[in-house]
Parts: sequence; C-alpha cells; structure tokens
Amino acid sequence: MKNTLKILVLAAAIALPAAAFAQDHAHETPPPPKQKWSFAGPFGKYDPGQLQRGLKVYKDVCASCHSLSMVAFRNLADPGGLGYSPAQAAALASEYKIKDIDDSGQPIERNGRVADYFPSPFPNEKAAQAANGGVAPPDMSTLAKARTYERGFPWFVIDVFTQYQEQGVDYITALLQGYQDSPPAGVTLPPGNFYNKYFPGHGIAMPPPLTDQRVEYTDGAPMTVEQYAKDISAFLMWTAEPHLEARKRIGMQVVFFLIVLSGLLYFTKKKVWHDVKLHPEKLTPRPPTEYPRT
Repeated sequence: MKNTLKILVLAAAIALPAAAFAQDHAHETPPPPKQKWSFAGPFGKYDPGQLQRGLKVYKDVCASCHSLSMVAFRNLADPGGLGYSPAQAAALASEYKIKDIDDSGQPIERNGRVADYFPSPFPNEKAAQAANGGVAPPDMSTLAKARTYERGFPWFVIDVFTQYQEQGVDYITALLQGYQDSPPAGVTLPPGNFYNKYFPGHGIAMPPPLTDQRVEYTDGAPMTVEQYAKDISAFLMWTAEPHLEARKRIGMQVVFFLIVLSGLLYFTKKKVWHDVKLHPEKLTPRPPTEYPRT
C-alpha cells in the first residue's frame, strides 16, 4: 500500500510540471511562416504592381493611424520602386493637404507637392497617444527592417549563405493574418486587447485592420486579407529600403570585379614566381664584387 502511494505521488510530481510546461509552450509565439518575395535573394527585384497595391492599402487602411514620415512623394517616381512617373507622383501628392506658412508668416493649408513628405495623421505625438489609448502608433517608414524575430539554429547560419533578409516582412504579413476571434482556453488578455498568435504576448491593442474586399484592386489581384497583407508588407519593405535593387546590382558588380581581380593576381603570381620554381640556381646570391658598378 505504501509503495503504491509513493508511486502515485511520484507520478503526480512528474505530471504536474510536464502539464505546466506543455501549457506554457502551447501559448508560445510561433515563428511566422516564410513567404516568397520577388525581392528576395541576391538577384531579387521589387514588383511595381505589388508596391502600388501596397501603397493603396496604406492609403485606405493604415494612413488613418500610422505615419510615413521618411518617405517623400518624389520617391514614388524613383527608379527601382513603384514605377510611377514624376507626373503621377505629383498628382498623388496633390491629393494631400499640407500645413504650411505663407509669405506673411500665417499658417495655411495647401495641396501637396512632390517635395513634401507623407503627412502624419496626427498633429503631434501627444495627440497620437491620446487617440490610441496612450500609445502612439509606430511610424511605418522603416517598420519592415525594425521588426524581426529569432529563427534559431541552424537557420541563422543558413541565412548567411541564402541571403535571407525578409524576417520583417514575413512577420508583418503573419501579424496581419494572425488575429483570432477569441483567445484559446487559458489565455487572458488585458482589456481592449485583441488576440494575435504571432504578436509577442498575443495581446495587441490594434484591432484587425484588414477584411476581405476592404480595398478595391483594379488589376485583378485577389481582394483578400492574405493578398492585402503581402502587398502592404512589400510596400513597407520598399519604404525601409528604397535602393535595394541598386544595392544588389552594385554588390554583384563588386563580386564580379573581385573574381576577375583574383584571377589576375593568381596568374601574375604564377608569372613572377615561374623562374623561382624552374631555375632556382639563378637566384644564388653573388658576391658584391660581381655586381656591375655605375
């Protein structure tokens, strides 16, 4: 009887920590799924159509809360980006109202110009905090580079060779699709928070921003949450690294140059040391008296 009791106590002692461990791991944040991007890899390029759709998602959904303070309207016509002409960039800029000061020093509101930056939805940070429960929404200019996650071993080693740099866009895409109507059993969220399985801690104050058919596409792309999430993520990758294509092109040119230079150095070395290998006797030191005098 005593032995049976000891066995039961031991089993309970093992089972309770194991159950707690399983419960904790059930609520851990899963890694975002890896997506396929046109700009991934050393030869990757942006898809102008996708970037234009992402800009539309930003304008129709994200711009009401999130700023884009580091992007000027003229950047929309830069090569290697959205593919807009200067006239199209100017037309889009004119849709915005910019607060400015006239020649007499009086505050005015005018149409945007290509030299202007995307205006903030709030006049200042205090107003942004007051409108969003005390926390100002982050600026989205460099969000795709600022947001990342740990992929763990051996992936971080493999990423060095595959040039995987899309952790940020993978995370944003997963986050926008990670909302659930109700949290799993045993998960309690702070008041006003929504459950998102990819957000650290799972409680996020931002309500689900995307729904199917919310943003109208005119190029035939699916108007679904999944497509919206990928398009806005790609657009944010461009805002964070608008010169990505130029960087990769210059990088490949440098690699090609180094390969050619290495070949030239190798054959130069072979030429210089050719006599040393075949005629070492010619390199025997001579006494100073044998050297010609000038």
